[in-house]
This record gives sequence, C-alpha cells and structure tokens, in this order.
Amino acid sequence: MTDQLKNISAHKKELRTEKMKVPAILHVSDNLMPNDDTLSEIEGVASQECVFHHIAAMSDVHSKKGRKNPTGTVVASENFLMPQINDTAPNCGKRLLKTNLTDEDLTPENIDKLFKALIKPIPTKAYVGTPVSYRLIMDICREGVAAVKKHFGTRTKNEVENTYKSGNFFETPVSVKEILNAIPKLFLFIGKYRLGILGAAGNHYLDLMKISEIKDDKIAEKFGIHKGQYIFLLHTGSGLLGQYSSYLYTPKRKEHLSQRVVLELGKFFFKTEYRKVFKNLWKKIEKEKDSPDYFRYNDKSIEGKLFLTANRAAANQGFANRSILTHNLDQTIERVLGKNPELDLLYDMPHVYVDRENHFGSDVWVHRNGTTRAYGPARMKEHPLFSETGEPVFMPSSMSTPAYLGVGTDANESTFFSASHGTGMRKDPLTDAAHSKEELFQKMETRNVKLYNAASSGVIKQDAGYYKDIEEVVSGMVDNQIVKVVAKMEPVAVLMY
Repeated sequence: MTDQLKNISAHKKELRTEKMKVPAILHVSDNLMPNDDTLSEIEGVASQECVFHHIAAMSDVHSKKGRKNPTGTVVASENFLMPQINDTAPNCGKRLLKTNLTDEDLTPENIDKLFKALIKPIPTKAYVGTPVSYRLIMDICREGVAAVKKHFGTRTKNEVENTYKSGNFFETPVSVKEILNAIPKLFLFIGKYRLGILGAAGNHYLDLMKISEIKDDKIAEKFGIHKGQYIFLLHTGSGLLGQYSSYLYTPKRKEHLSQRVVLELGKFFFKTEYRKVFKNLWKKIEKEKDSPDYFRYNDKSIEGKLFLTANRAAANQGFANRSILTHNLDQTIERVLGKNPELDLLYDMPHVYVDRENHFGSDVWVHRNGTTRAYGPARMKEHPLFSETGEPVFMPSSMSTPAYLGVGTDANESTFFSASHGTGMRKDPLTDAAHSKEELFQKMETRNVKLYNAASSGVIKQDAGYYKDIEEVVSGMVDNQIVKVVAKMEPVAVLMY
C-alpha cells in the first residue's frame, strides 16, 4: 500500500486508495512509518460512508490486537458515534503533577523508600483498589472529578480547573435515572472497588521525572515550572466500569471468560426503561461482530443517546481514578518523607474519548484513539492560563528515555488539533532491546532510572529498544506545527506492572 502514499512534507504523507471515501493524512517521517497491517486498518476506517473530511494519523500510529482501528488516530463524523474507533475503556489518560520536592528530599535512599511504600497504595494489578460507596460512584458518573475532591478532601491544587472539561464530560446536569437507564447497576457496584488502581494493561505507570531543560522560558514561567524541578507523570484508565460500559454497546469479542460472564449478568439484571431497545441493539451487535464495516449510532437515535450517556459517565471514572491515585500519592509522600509535596496539577488530559468539536466549518464528533487534543491559544480562550499558552501536551516515550512537555498551536488543523500521546513502538526493535528482566534492569541501572514492581513479563517490552526515537517524533511534531516544545524531562523512577 506504500505505493498509494504521497509525500506532503518530510513529516507528512497522504494515503488515498480507491476504497477510501476520504484521504488519510499521516503525520510521520519515512523512519516512523507504520507497518502494512496498520495502513490496511487506516484504509478500512477511511472507507466508511460516515467519516468526515479525512483521517488523521499521528507518528505513534500502530495496530493493536483485537481492535479494528489503529491507536494514534483521529476520526470525525458529523452525525454518527462509532464505538469501534476507540479502545474499549474511555478516558485512558495522563496527568502531570508539579511538586515542591528537592534533591535534598529525593536522595537515592529516599526515592527507594518512597517507591517501595507506593506499591501498595498505588497498585498496578489488584481486585480491589480504594473502595468507595455506591453513592460516590454515581456522583462520579454525574459530576466527575469534583465528586472525588469533595469526598476525599484532596489537596491537589488546580485539580478541577486544570482537568480537561473541568473533569466532567457532561456539559449539562444528568440525573441518576439517566445513568441507570444507560448502565447496568451491577457495573456500578463493580466500579465501587475498581478505583485507585494504576492498571496492568499496556504501559500504565507512575513516573517521577526531573525537568532537565527549559525550551520556552515565557511559557515555562506561566506554567510555574523550572529546571531541576521534580514532577510526577501518571498514566491510567477508567477501569472495569469503563470497559463493561463500553462492551454493552460495542461489537467486540470479549478477551476473557470473566468479561463475558459479567456482561451477561449485567444484561440479565439490567432494569432499564429501554429494555426492548437494548434487546434489539444486542441482536444487531451480535450480527456485526465479524463485519468489516464499523458499527455506528446516529446521534439523534435513542441508542445513540444511551451510548453517549454511558460513555461519558464511564469516562468520568478515568478522571476519578487519577484523582484518587494522586490523593494516595500525596498522602504517601508526606508519610514517608515528612513533607507536604504541594502537588499542583498542570493538566489532566484523556487520549481515548469522543467529543463534539467544530472543524473545517462543521460541528462533528471527534473520536481520538491514543491521541490527545492539542488546542492552540485561540481555541482555549475560556481557560485563564491556557488561553495565553495553548493546551499542554505530554510527549513521553519509553520508561528510561526523556519525555517532553509542549503546548498546542493554532496551526494544527490537519490533525483536528491533536497530538501524539507517546512515541509508539518500532516496527523492528533495536539490536540492544532487552529480552529478559535481568537485561531490562541492567539497562535501567546504566541510565540511572529505578524500576519498581515490574511484576509482569510484558514489562520487558517497555525497554527503550522497542520504542521509536523520541527526538525524531518531537521534531516531526514541531515541523508539522502540532506543538511548541516547552521543557524536557528525564525519568528518575518508574512504578509499573
């Protein structure tokens, strides 16, 4: 399919085949090109009748097992919601937390002591995280992160105002009845025990990083960051409530027996007013599981409105999960180091979600799958700080390589004002890529990065040798006017499954 590619610039290409209803714009250099399977999947989504204008693919675009659409894409539609575009659980995302911690606080001995103490309050894989009441789960569904802040009395500064959409995907109030018509009560009861868990899937992590270089003094000053400052970068999702709520509406084969059992129990005991609507919907879903076409909902239909309610309520769990994990981090730091770290949220941004935006003169549903929004100052005019700087963008890579902090620009229309959420995996790993945990820990030690927990066999694939070059990825994002770079950050310690 590479013969169908047309070079637009050194870091941008257009893909157009006879099947495609719209072109795909790939924001990649030759070295960062995805494999043929990924290109075929991009062709498949661009061949759908309901897609709008073009498909945008970022430099980290790649196929993912069990998914129809590649991670690292942006797909828009004027009137249709397409649940198969995105990963199963909405609001997988990241948050960057500033601290007042110093080199004196974070000696090698103290870092080791702290991260060993964090393994329990920030579990990577657990059946129970930080248990909450059914009432709080419902409040989170309806109100997002504000409900967590009120219940736990979290002291993270700027936690509501510096979270995407103020930490609540619902722009107008939604009732308990509306939630219970869209999500089975069983899923909500499961959700009571599934917050405050980092996650075992993919590369969810808690990183301690140190700002090593300031690239834009003016924006850095506005953000309150400086060279030598310690920050935490947190990456996690919305947990099982998010997954089960998505499975209810999405033609996707369940990967585990437990998922199939819980889903069927949830359906059986579902006391929704729209029982007949759901019965017909589930029949359609079953027929569509092996279809090459993408399942979709008209946004004016009953099914579409129910899907959107469930999706937004589940997405709010992602904000809540990161808020609770931050609260547990805050409490543990003070207990271990004897100091309030004065955690201050720079930004919390999802990278798996659907939302309504205006692009190319039309109001459309924008589906971001493994991509973050990256608005420039003009589109952030409602925010008191980001209207001056642009929206913060986090650009990490592997757990032992530098990460970058940037801001969105006003000249980024070809991505629907979006950015990569990481560098993505290489097509072929480097020759020095780790093949065992022993090799991984040796490499981490030579790079002066401490790795904690690391219980999974898959953690080996988080070695730098499997990831694309962060410098080339960031260079391409700057060349494509996706971001303006603000600061460079070096990893110090990582907690990961």
